[in-house]
Amino acid sequence: MKKINKLDLIEIVAEEAHLSKKDAANAIAVTFDTIKENLLNNTEISISTFGSFMPITKRSRKGTDPSSHKQIVISEKKSVSFKPSRIFKEELNK
Repeated sequence: MKKINKLDLIEIVAEEAHLSKKDAANAIAVTFDTIKENLLNNTEISISTFGSFMPITKRSRKGTDPSSHKQIVISEKKSVSFKPSRIFKEELNK
């Protein structure tokens, strides 16, 4: 599996959108900041042909400490879930 980091993404966007790297970096930063801000405000983000990002809360639960094997309570945590769109899923499974 290949990995693309932020700098790679900036280069790809700059080339594909015919932007300078600085403009591409700004556009990417604004996009990610907007997604992050909305998720922090408990807002779902839906991009029709891509998918949806949803803020979720994982309930507290019982677990086992691996070093002592004692029962512990794992506290409630907030996270983000991504659900790909039907179109995206179909493309993945071709």
